[in-house]
Amino acid sequence: MQKERPKFLELTSIRLPIPGIVSILHRVSGVGIFLCLPLLLWLFSGTLATESGFETYRAWVSNPLIILILIGLLWAYNHHFLAGIRFLFLDMHKGLELQTARATAKMVFVGGLVLTALIVAGVWVL
Repeated sequence: MQKERPKFLELTSIRLPIPGIVSILHRVSGVGIFLCLPLLLWLFSGTLATESGFETYRAWVSNPLIILILIGLLWAYNHHFLAGIRFLFLDMHKGLELQTARATAKMVFVGGLVLTALIVAGVWVL
């Protein structure tokens, strides 16, 4: 006897496993990095042009909102990098077992946060 399939999906009740969350965050982080690339290039070019340009850069980067955006982009880069390595191993058919896939997804998620915290703490001390 077959189960009756639902007629519609209630998206608010669906709970993704951690590998699915890491996969979605990998895509979101890639889009975020791509969309914010002009901002990053503009900020970096301001440090190289002139002394007044560097002062403008310092004024922008001292804004708390810009600091949060830059920390978010740093997390996006770290997460995207680590998840990309994980996906390369999955493409080589390594780590496909359920327990390994969950463990590596957790490592990517935690590793991105830890790397971001370490880099922010290191920059803050300087």
